[in-house]
Amino acid sequence: MIPLCKPRALRPGATVGVAAPGGPVDPELVAAGAAMWEAAGFRVYRREDLTERRGYLAGDDARRAAELMQLVRAPDIDAIVCARGGYGCDRILDRLDAQAFRKAAKPLVGYSDVTALLLWQRRCAGLAGFHGPMLEHGGEQPPDVLAGLLGQLTGVSEPPRLTGTGRGGGRAEGRLAGGSLTLVAASLGTPWEIETEGAILLLEEVGERPYRVDRMLQQLRAAGKLAGLAGIGFGDLSTCVDDRYETRIGEVVAEVVAPLGVPCVTELPFGHVRENAAWPVGGRATLDGSTGELTVLERGVERQP
Repeated sequence: MIPLCKPRALRPGATVGVAAPGGPVDPELVAAGAAMWEAAGFRVYRREDLTERRGYLAGDDARRAAELMQLVRAPDIDAIVCARGGYGCDRILDRLDAQAFRKAAKPLVGYSDVTALLLWQRRCAGLAGFHGPMLEHGGEQPPDVLAGLLGQLTGVSEPPRLTGTGRGGGRAEGRLAGGSLTLVAASLGTPWEIETEGAILLLEEVGERPYRVDRMLQQLRAAGKLAGLAGIGFGDLSTCVDDRYETRIGEVVAEVVAPLGVPCVTELPFGHVRENAAWPVGGRATLDGSTGELTVLERGVERQP
């Protein structure tokens, strides 16, 4: 894997570029999210074609890839925040310039479908990113969610500590990897396949029935992606239910994790929830299966002199 480098920290008054690399965006939701960034003292740039639609995509592949590369190459854009997830990021990854991403070293923020983009950036560009809140839910999120993200992007706050429910396994240290379970599983066999050796794997998902979560976890197990983990943590899985069967999502997780013998924490506050705490992809952290704490050990950005 390409050696990891961190994006440059944001300065006061920096300009944030909005990208729609996946599904179509709601103009009103984007405007509400942008207003929160502007109220925090940042400028927000978005292209006029940001709200284009092509079925379940925010415009065709060429538009979405061109938008992203424009934001990467533009010297007056300091960070890139995705408008929403949905579907479509994996369709444009082969159109992106990994060297340009690494050279620009701009913070990239997103989750859900953007997991594919974050995995690609880490694997192909060797650049860390942020699994965190996007603009589509900006107007609905508590103020401390954006404040926590900004503290990490500017490098002025201490690295975050997330608390969930400890499921045992002791304590371990490793680099953070993961995101949406669906997209992590879909990365297998691609040039941006997730690397998990020695990692703390963080997973979340929305609306998938327990047997589908089981299937994706079994796919990761069969591909050897769970064998060398330092630890494993789960964010929000609360919507992963199916009234047809007695099996619950907690049972699925427990059955898969128990043979691993590594620290496990569930119900961490990230994913498709209002309290979607940001964390740095590639950052070093500890996971304590007794206390339920995920403690990030380093900032996800490089502060400039």
